[in-house]
Amino acid sequence: MLPHEPEFYRALLVGWVVLAAALVPVLLFITAPYGRFARRGWGPALPARVSWVLMESPTILVVAALFVVGRHKSLVHVVFLVLWNVHYVHRTLVYGMRVRSERRMPVLLVASALFFNVVNGYLQGRYLFTLGPEAAAAWLADPRFLAGLALFAGGLGVNTWADNALRRLRKPGESGYRVPRGGLFEWVSCPNYLGETVEWCGWALLTWSPAGLAFAAWTAANLVPRAIATHRWYRKEFPDYPPHRRAILPFVL
Repeated sequence: MLPHEPEFYRALLVGWVVLAAALVPVLLFITAPYGRFARRGWGPALPARVSWVLMESPTILVVAALFVVGRHKSLVHVVFLVLWNVHYVHRTLVYGMRVRSERRMPVLLVASALFFNVVNGYLQGRYLFTLGPEAAAAWLADPRFLAGLALFAGGLGVNTWADNALRRLRKPGESGYRVPRGGLFEWVSCPNYLGETVEWCGWALLTWSPAGLAFAAWTAANLVPRAIATHRWYRKEFPDYPPHRRAILPFVL
């Protein structure tokens, strides 16, 4: 550990949360140009599949490296690493390689996502495996861990189910969009974003860490505005879109 790393880490963490809050009003008016919102004018672009795998790879590599060089390697920390990779190995390799979109993703957006994943990976891995407190095996029976694990698993399940449901709407070779139906899609336009937000709130709880809380805040700051934009898009493109659906939170938003 470098002599002033704890001070640097705290400053970075605070600045990271402030940046997330500052981006919310921006993202409410400017929707990231990928997927259904892909558009020209954002510079050079890469194929969607290559972009996805490239920008998500640091989530696996950075956190794994910080575990290897870290001070904390108890059973609890191994569990943290496994849970992290349950999400990100799927998100990077499985989901990434199944992307069918022929739309390209701006290099600027890929670079931004790379930067986010490197910084977030550092914040998560460095706190859990070095700067944070050592965790005894008893933590695995703590109500906070168990409640967080339930949220994490439930959110992951919803996120994965929704992604697969959206993927099944489009047959090989098709590029258009259809109205998704069934399950949580009857209540919200973006259960995939709802699931991911719940998942990382669970992560914050099960790790009981400021880094986890910062990640949950970033997830909400990024996905809630995108869900609102997606909901608005559905209503515009499909005049018969179910009027009772909300964007991301049933009955509320």
